[in-house]
Amino acid sequence: MKISMEKIKELRTQTKTSIADCKEALEETNGDIKKALKYLNQKGAEILKNKEARATKNGTVASYIHTNKKIGVLVELACETDFAAKTSDFQDLAKELTLQIAAIEPKNVEDLLKQPYIRDESITVANLVQTVATKIKENIKINRFCRLQI
Repeated sequence: MKISMEKIKELRTQTKTSIADCKEALEETNGDIKKALKYLNQKGAEILKNKEARATKNGTVASYIHTNKKIGVLVELACETDFAAKTSDFQDLAKELTLQIAAIEPKNVEDLLKQPYIRDESITVANLVQTVATKIKENIKINRFCRLQI
């Protein structure tokens, strides 16, 4: 089945996955966007499962101070390589995590990962991290965070 460029663009917009991966997913699912999304998630999960044991010795520390200056958050987000840590996807994830922590007050990393994502409650924070990890093709871990409030 020939897949139109419009469908590939639509899937890419939703997933931010490479054009080649979007095309492959659509070909495997006969052009069905919903099935292609599931296909990409399954493929990403398989890739990440193989990378879980890899060391995450690079990363970033991101911060957020709320506009009222009464809530502050630091989060340590780790990945495998310095190259991946510098990508906008990784940096954006770190920033999104600080906003999530400021808004929802998780008790620990496990609690944070189980929470619905504040910008899209149909997914969890763990799904968000998995999506970025799949995109940059590296293991990502939230090592720790700190939330301070006056």
